[in-house]
Amino acid sequence: MTDTRIYLSPPDVGDLERKLLLDAFDSNWVAPVGPDLDAFEEQVAELVGVRHAVALSSGTAALHLALIAAGVRRGDTVLVPSFTFAATANAVVYLGARPVFVDSTPDSWNVDPALVAEELRARAERGQLPRAVITVDMYGQCADYDPLMEACDRYGVPLIEDAAEALGATYRGQPAGSFGLAGVLSFNGNKIITTGGGGMLVTDDGRVAKQARHLSTQAREPVPHYEHRTVGYNYRLSNLLAAVGRGQVQRLDQMIAARRATFEYYRAALPELTFMPVAGYGTPNYWLSCALVDGDRDRLIARLAERDIEARPAWKPMHLQPVFQDCVVRGGEVSADLFRRGVCLPSGSALTEHDRERVVGAIREG
Repeated sequence: MTDTRIYLSPPDVGDLERKLLLDAFDSNWVAPVGPDLDAFEEQVAELVGVRHAVALSSGTAALHLALIAAGVRRGDTVLVPSFTFAATANAVVYLGARPVFVDSTPDSWNVDPALVAEELRARAERGQLPRAVITVDMYGQCADYDPLMEACDRYGVPLIEDAAEALGATYRGQPAGSFGLAGVLSFNGNKIITTGGGGMLVTDDGRVAKQARHLSTQAREPVPHYEHRTVGYNYRLSNLLAAVGRGQVQRLDQMIAARRATFEYYRAALPELTFMPVAGYGTPNYWLSCALVDGDRDRLIARLAERDIEARPAWKPMHLQPVFQDCVVRGGEVSADLFRRGVCLPSGSALTEHDRERVVGAIREG
């Protein structure tokens, strides 16, 4: 029997999701409205421990609407971790604002709270405070929120939590997505749970939720004809995809346990790699198993590819991206090193013992 390709983080859907999807299809709720959409929002709000959830077409859409709710406008600045996916910074630019990139800490690979505090203090002294701070829960592990929230509160700057990768993780017992003005989740095909494409804005603030819901449906006013007093967006999630999400949420604990088992297997079997530290302040969801390679990282990825195993470099920092080359960066050396040596290994929740052995065997061949 020929081994099949091992992907980095493929969707893991089954009979439950199929049944809920077909039930939604048969009900003819084939629209960005319907009972599954309402139920999905309620499920996720309860899981995250917040009062409100607005299901959207992507995590990027949620970031965009969260920044609008924070009052970000053209000409503003927003502090953003440099070590992240481009969507985090792109949403800032959508509004005509400029990201200011902040380096990571090697202790968790998340944004460095001390650098955030220093940057806020320096900007406060110049009368140039940013309009918002975005944090990112990197690879499914929460940022260090006690000092981050303290710094943001001290200067009255709203915090937006990009928890796109971290549903099911916790910080000191508090769920990822529940910090700051609003949290952002992603249900892209490679995330811990998926709707095939989609995201969600989660918040305790009723004003933020109401504004996001309004803007995400083209900002239509509640009158019989089509009336618009502001520019809106077509950002709502469909009822069909929400039905898939309902099934995925029910299986979240199982998926986290599977990914954690893979992380622990790799860490025990590959002592020559330095795996992403697990911070003592919380519990990650182990979305991706990531490690630092002392040798030729790109050669390792190529060798895995030759054996039909997908692996990828860690995120290339935003301050090293050509599109953001003119932006201000605070630090940068840590995130640059994480990119230079970092590799993300196959981590899907349906990964088998044989799959793990293949990955480890291919790495050891080097």
